[in-house]
Amino acid sequence: MKPNEVMQQVLLTIDQVSKLTGVKKTTLRYWEKEFSAYLQPQRTDTNRRQYSLDDIKRVEQLKQLIEVEKYKSIGVKMRLGLEEESPPP
Repeated sequence: MKPNEVMQQVLLTIDQVSKLTGVKKTTLRYWEKEFSAYLQPQRTDTNRRQYSLDDIKRVEQLKQLIEVEKYKSIGVKMRLGLEEESPPP
């Protein structure tokens, strides 16, 4: 197995992701619900979250949009293409 393939199979717990990204576990859980079409970590048989490297990249992108660029939830969804802009009334 190549090193790149191994890295793609690495799975981290919510605690590890929280420490790695600086995002609180409660915030990660909220983002998982709020942006379910974008962030959906795998689950074990005992329902524990397992984040892939792609999930961590998504967490970092959400963090950038929300904490740095100050987007609200609807703005993040629009920016990520998860929701269409509604026409003005």
